[in-house]
Amino acid sequence: MIRAKDNRMKNTDPIYITLTDTNFRKEVLESTRPFLVEFGADWCGTCRINAPIIKKAFAGYKGRIKFGKIDLEQNERVFKEYGIRDIPTILLFKNGQVVDHITGCVKREDLTAKLEYLSGEDQLKK
Repeated sequence: MIRAKDNRMKNTDPIYITLTDTNFRKEVLESTRPFLVEFGADWCGTCRINAPIIKKAFAGYKGRIKFGKIDLEQNERVFKEYGIRDIPTILLFKNGQVVDHITGCVKREDLTAKLEYLSGEDQLKK
């Protein structure tokens, strides 16, 4: 017997909060901490390439920045609201507002610099 493949982006990694059209406002926009949101899909190869880079970054910012994933195929409203046309797209939120973004493959150095800015650490170094 052949079973249909479930194409939903599987969030089995505990670093990520699973985001949906329903909980996006409460989790992200009302968050008191900065938030990295990865917009993607289970079938997205580039999302899989970015995963270890994001996971490594999480280790350095745990407790200071929240990390979440939202699946294209299950949450079209949020994708449309933010004009997401390409995946993966990473949006960085602070105080409920988008402050930066990355589309496509992410370089570790670029992500780290953006997370330092997001967490306010770059301001402390000046």
